[in-house]
Amino acid sequence: MDMGSGGLSRRRFVGTLAGSAAGVTLPAAAACDNAPAPTDTADAATSGTSGPETRPSAQSESRGPSGPRPLYLGTYTSAEGGGKGIGLATYDPATGAVTGTGTIDGVADPSYLALHPNGRTLYAVNEREDGAVTAVRVADREVLGSRGTGGAAPCHLSVHPGGRWLLSANYGSGSVAVHPIDASGALGERTDLVTHSSPAPGPGQDGPHAHQFVTSPDGRHVLAVDLGTDTVYTYRLDEKAGTLGEVSQARTKPGAGPRHLTFHPGGRYAYLANEVDNSVAVCGYDPSTGRLTVGAEQETGTGSGTSYPAQIVVTPNGRFAYLANRGHNSLARYAVEAKGARLRLLDTVPVSGDFPRQIALSPDGALLFAANQRSSTVSVFHVEGTSGELRLTGEPFASPVAVCALPL
Repeated sequence: MDMGSGGLSRRRFVGTLAGSAAGVTLPAAAACDNAPAPTDTADAATSGTSGPETRPSAQSESRGPSGPRPLYLGTYTSAEGGGKGIGLATYDPATGAVTGTGTIDGVADPSYLALHPNGRTLYAVNEREDGAVTAVRVADREVLGSRGTGGAAPCHLSVHPGGRWLLSANYGSGSVAVHPIDASGALGERTDLVTHSSPAPGPGQDGPHAHQFVTSPDGRHVLAVDLGTDTVYTYRLDEKAGTLGEVSQARTKPGAGPRHLTFHPGGRYAYLANEVDNSVAVCGYDPSTGRLTVGAEQETGTGSGTSYPAQIVVTPNGRFAYLANRGHNSLARYAVEAKGARLRLLDTVPVSGDFPRQIALSPDGALLFAANQRSSTVSVFHVEGTSGELRLTGEPFASPVAVCALPL
């Protein structure tokens, strides 16, 4: 396990957070504070309002939803200058303007967030040495409790499409966990925990480091990306028992350090961001077997050196993909060709922030949000529908140690 001083994982040191983390013991789940609903503007944990452009894009005007939309923000509460919990904000889907509205307190180090398919419950990892996941009821912000993940430094989680199981990845201990979700959205005790014991760690790695755990578009398989073993593992999830059965392993180039996998909407291809060797790979996916085939590596638009690619997203129409390059402080734009089988690098644009740790598209694909860890900001871009070009909406929004943005 690659843990630094104060119990911090290597992935947190990559971000060069100011100061050291306090304590690593997860506090008991606390009730939410009395902050106003997300549409209010008091008690803002995320300060200010980003400055929009005077003219929104034609795409936003023609197909974007009207009225403010919720935006949830992840942070490190144990880092100097970090937040106090899950940040609450709203965004204007036409202009991209973001307004802070409050905080959900009592959630420790919520560095990654996910929403239940029914929209009623929000889930967060608690990225600490004694890792856990926390459920929060959206309607009144009540913290429904936390459950241990059985590992260290959980850094990613997702909800299985059926809504009955929460999947999480423990970076520090290289394992993946499954928790049941009851009718209220609360989490039950863990039903399975699998540690990636094979293959052996890749060059420069001291062990497995699970970085992501997601469900395939067809819903038949769940896939875990492990940076330490240079492997993507495919499992079948027993939806009655909540247990995992390994189906196959897809290995990258030794030392690639795979971090994040995103599927094309067509469901037959996926794109893998490799953190260590500064590359992206197009992968083939067979829904019938769950087997992933890793293709040739492609450039990230950052030149030589390590730019720590973080996350790749694909527009809902499947025409464009975007990659966050943390060290380069840029977003790479790709054209998606051959029904998803090919990526063609178009350009890179400055992210207008420092160290874009995570990126996300609005549900309609008209806006892209970049959470910039070192500058404690969230940048918002208009996505031009025809060309996929990115255009900054205005000044980035201030958010303490921003490591995750979840627009709804």
